[in-house]
Amino acid sequence: MRPQLLQHVAELGAEDLPVYVYDLQDLSEHAAAIRTALPERVELFYAAKANSDPRLMDVLSDHVDGFEVASGGELHHIQRTCPGTAIAFGGPGKTPAELEQALQGGVDRLHIESEQELHLLTGLLGERTVDVLLRVNLPIALGPVALAMGGRPSPFGLEPGHLDRCLALLADDPRIRLRGIHVHLASGLDATAHLDLAGQVLTWASEWADHKGVGLTEVNLGGGMGVDYARPDRRFDWAAFGAGLRRLTEEHPGLTLRIEPGRAVTVYCGWYVTEVLDLKRSHGHAFAVLRGGTHHLRTPATKQHNQPFRILPADTWDRPWQRPQAQDEPVTLVGQLCTPKDVLAREVHVQRLRVGDRIAFALAGAYAWNISHHEFLMHPAPQFHHLDHAPVLAGPHP
Repeated sequence: MRPQLLQHVAELGAEDLPVYVYDLQDLSEHAAAIRTALPERVELFYAAKANSDPRLMDVLSDHVDGFEVASGGELHHIQRTCPGTAIAFGGPGKTPAELEQALQGGVDRLHIESEQELHLLTGLLGERTVDVLLRVNLPIALGPVALAMGGRPSPFGLEPGHLDRCLALLADDPRIRLRGIHVHLASGLDATAHLDLAGQVLTWASEWADHKGVGLTEVNLGGGMGVDYARPDRRFDWAAFGAGLRRLTEEHPGLTLRIEPGRAVTVYCGWYVTEVLDLKRSHGHAFAVLRGGTHHLRTPATKQHNQPFRILPADTWDRPWQRPQAQDEPVTLVGQLCTPKDVLAREVHVQRLRVGDRIAFALAGAYAWNISHHEFLMHPAPQFHHLDHAPVLAGPHP
C-alpha cells in the first residue's frame, strides 16, 4: 500500500466508506512490466470481465494490444470507453443480436464456441467478412487447478472430433476466415504450469493443422494466470512466462500467440476500504462486523478464501462507553448482510482490532464489485476513488 494511498484513506470520513480505491500508478507500472516481459510475437489482450472500470480501461489501453469481451454489453462498453481499440469477442451462448453487434462493430476476432454458433454467423453475414478462431476443449490432463474450463466435460468450446464439421462449413463460405485456435482450459496456473499447458496446446494445434491442411496463423492461449490470495505479495512470474513463450514462438515460427489475462492484471491495484462497526463474541468466537460486506466484495465468498487485509488503526474514540476490541486472538470479519455466508475473512489472528478501526482489503481490483449481488438488502453502494499522482474521486460506480 503506497504512502499516497495510505494518506488518502486516512483523510476519508466515515461517510465516504466503504470505498474502492484503485491505484492507477500501480496498475500502469504492473501492466507495463507485463508487456515488457512478453516477446514481440505475443499479443496481450485484457479480459474485460475481470474489471471493466472505465478509468482502469483507459490506463490499460496504453499497454495492451486490445480487449477481450464476452457479451454484447461488454462490447458496447469497450467501444464507448476505448474507441478504436482491437476487440476479441468470446464466450458461450452468443445470441444472434450479439453476433450482429459484433459484425457491425468490426471486432478483431470472433471466437466460435460451437457448430450452432457458426451456422448462426453464416446466416447473418450478408456481404460482410469476419475473422474467427475456433475454441477447442482439448482432452489435456490438468491436475489440481483453481478453476477448470476444459480438459473435461464442459460447456466451453468444441471437442476436437467436432472440428471437421466446422471446417466443412468454413470451406464452403469464404466470408468467414479461419485465423486460428482458441484454447482456455484452466485458471489459477503458475508460470511453469501455464507454459507446460501452452506447449501441449501448440503441439496439438500444429499437428492438427498439418494433418487437416489448415493454414493457422495464430493460437490464443486464453488467460488463467494465478493470483495467490493467501500470499498477496507473490505474483505470477511474468519474466519466466515471457521467456518460455519466447522459446515456444521460436519452435513455432509461423504462429502468433495471444494471451487474455484479466485477474492477474488488475487485481493488485484495487483496495476495498471499510470500518469496524461492531465487535462481539459468540460461543467463544470473536466477530468484527464491518460496514459493507460480500454484496460489495463477493470474491472471498465465491472462492471460499480469506480476503487479505490490513488494519488501519483509528485512535480517536469519543464515545462514553468502553471501546470494544479483540486482542491477540482470531477474529472473523463479516459484513452487514442477514446471512452467515457474509464472511470476508474467517478466524484470522489479529494483534488488536477495535470498533472504529479501518480495514483495507487487498487484491480487490478484479472479480470484486462487478460480480457482487449489489441490491441484496439495499445497502448504499460503495464510492470509487482513483489515485494517480493526484487523487481523482468518483461517486457510485457507473
